[in-house]
Amino acid sequence: MKTITIYDIAKEANVSVSTVSRVLNDTAPVKASTRETILKAIEKHQFQPNALARSLLKKETGTIAMILPDITNPFFPEVFWGAENVARSKGYTFFLCNTAGDYGRESEYLTILREKRVDGIIFLGGRINLSNCPPELSQEVIEMARRVPIVLVNGNLPKSGLHRVYTDEAEGAAIATQHLIDLGHRDIGFIGGLDYTSTTLVKVKAVKKKLKEYGLDLRKEWLHSGEFSVQGGRDLMSKILDQERRPTAVLCVNDFTAIGAIKAAFEHGLRIPEDISIVGFDDSPLSTAVIPELTTISQNTNQLGELAVEMLDQLINGKNPKKQIVLKPHLVVRKSTDVLKKNYDGEY
Repeated sequence: MKTITIYDIAKEANVSVSTVSRVLNDTAPVKASTRETILKAIEKHQFQPNALARSLLKKETGTIAMILPDITNPFFPEVFWGAENVARSKGYTFFLCNTAGDYGRESEYLTILREKRVDGIIFLGGRINLSNCPPELSQEVIEMARRVPIVLVNGNLPKSGLHRVYTDEAEGAAIATQHLIDLGHRDIGFIGGLDYTSTTLVKVKAVKKKLKEYGLDLRKEWLHSGEFSVQGGRDLMSKILDQERRPTAVLCVNDFTAIGAIKAAFEHGLRIPEDISIVGFDDSPLSTAVIPELTTISQNTNQLGELAVEMLDQLINGKNPKKQIVLKPHLVVRKSTDVLKKNYDGEY
């Protein structure tokens, strides 16, 4: 049995394919008698246009994609969840591309998405979080953005002019530091995060700046970079706790790292927060799944995704949204921080 196409309908109704498209999509007025002829041909053949046919006619596919580095990190699924909800409400189908932190895989996805003719791309992590992104990696994204609208989330490619939505991570780190200072802590450490990523460097710089306001320093033996993982947090916290002099509080680059830090503290026989306070970053679902529940900084992760899709939708539809949207973080106080009671020399 022959498959009926939009061209067959146009031929039978003696009209152009674009006229049939206008009737199918109700995008422009069509003479009543012509519309009736087309609808009769459609009903006669029980014609249902497929998505590919519609995309060829409209030059849109109704699809957008999100490129992210690590689907196992709770931060990224939370952003995706917010983005997908808005995308579905606007009629988009969503593709998820997990790169596992591989820049080569990012490049492959950019090529695939161009070939699939997606309408827009949301980009998280990877190369856009490098403190000094190689020109060839940066240029690849810029070139792609000339063909397909792209929105960056919590990252940047300097001088690219690309649209972006991000949380003020520096302010978040400063708020977390201030919280510990207000609790009486003066010996404060920082762990986690690769030292060539902007998300790590921005937070460390903000912590140092806030401590300096109080005449304090971030001691280099209490500053350790590494993975963003639970195991990374455990290993880095152990380095600090194995020292003769320990901090009374530790800030962590994200909640994963903080959970590892909690584990290391328990393994060293310390109580949290009685002996040491720990602060995370992200306010992921895991922050309430550990004991004690984690004091952390909320990045408004769902909202990041929602606003990224809103911005991307405007770009797809030829509008001119603001270049940047900045979200304010906020402190979520739980059980992993408390007022300093004594230091490790037993002094109150």
